[in-house]
Amino acid sequence: MAKVVISNISKSYDGKTRVLKDFNLEIASGEMFFLLGPSGCGKSTLLRILAGLVEQDSGSISFDDVDITDLLPEKRRAAMVFQNYALWPHLDVFENVAFGLRNANVKGAELKEKVMEALELVRLADLAKRKVPSLSGGQQQRIALARALAVEPSLLLLDEPLSNLDARLRDAMRNEISRICAKRNQTALYVTHDRQEALSMADRLAVLKDGSIRQMGTPEELYDFPADRFCAEFLGDVNIIPGREENGVFVSPLGNFKYTCKYPEGKLCGLIRPERIRFAADGDEGAFKARLTGRTFLGESCDWKAEANGVEFCIRESAPRSRKLNEEVSLKFDEGYFQLVPERD
Repeated sequence: MAKVVISNISKSYDGKTRVLKDFNLEIASGEMFFLLGPSGCGKSTLLRILAGLVEQDSGSISFDDVDITDLLPEKRRAAMVFQNYALWPHLDVFENVAFGLRNANVKGAELKEKVMEALELVRLADLAKRKVPSLSGGQQQRIALARALAVEPSLLLLDEPLSNLDARLRDAMRNEISRICAKRNQTALYVTHDRQEALSMADRLAVLKDGSIRQMGTPEELYDFPADRFCAEFLGDVNIIPGREENGVFVSPLGNFKYTCKYPEGKLCGLIRPERIRFAADGDEGAFKARLTGRTFLGESCDWKAEANGVEFCIRESAPRSRKLNEEVSLKFDEGYFQLVPERD
């Protein structure tokens, strides 16, 4: 599948506010790449530019070193799976999947073979003659995916495809999309604002804000070592610890801590994920005292609210033990996961 290179793409709808600002990105062949960010950050606009549905103001796009910037949508070999499925209700499943192939002038036995191969891939070959309105939401999304894959695209574009499904179906479809793309070695660009989708499925991901990439890397890199407060908070629950850096340590109301990363510009704050704070024995090196002030039991884990020297924070304990509110406890940060980041928006 194609290597995709996006170079200096800019877009404004009103001639004033730029939705995308000199956007650059390279996606490796066979890679599942995620764009993650809040509404209005430019994610869907970029997908539509890649599909040829929206024209960029400047910049270029290439698939395997071939410039496709000025090609019509049907010539780009980029197929999109939409949030609302975009299926034809008056056509049966077979004809919905065949739609793009017929437009490409595929006929006869070859058409049937490609349609049934795509339906086999999404495990819905037995529903080929069913009408779309009789299908569940999960089945309709798989049909939309089969239609996109049937044309053998160089790039698969997915625009928040699971947002209309309930939680159980979303989990199942994450696994299906990952399985199918891996089997096809499909280059894919997936847009979402759901961090769980991105963290669980992506080979790499980028966090966007105001039309620009704030940070890019593997899910583990971005989650454990966010570049700033915005990325940290967008990717999950996080504790922000006030303080200052002095002589290689972070001085805070909770104590003095070693840190793993320091971004020198601007005002800094300490950052630690709730699951990276653990209960410790009294006297452990690096431990500090705190009082438990709240509890949210989640079954396999428990979120504890705690307070120490005027600082409130959260602890996520897996396989939680029985503890009492207002109990004084000793806590410790997991070594290597406390870092300093710029306190910017």
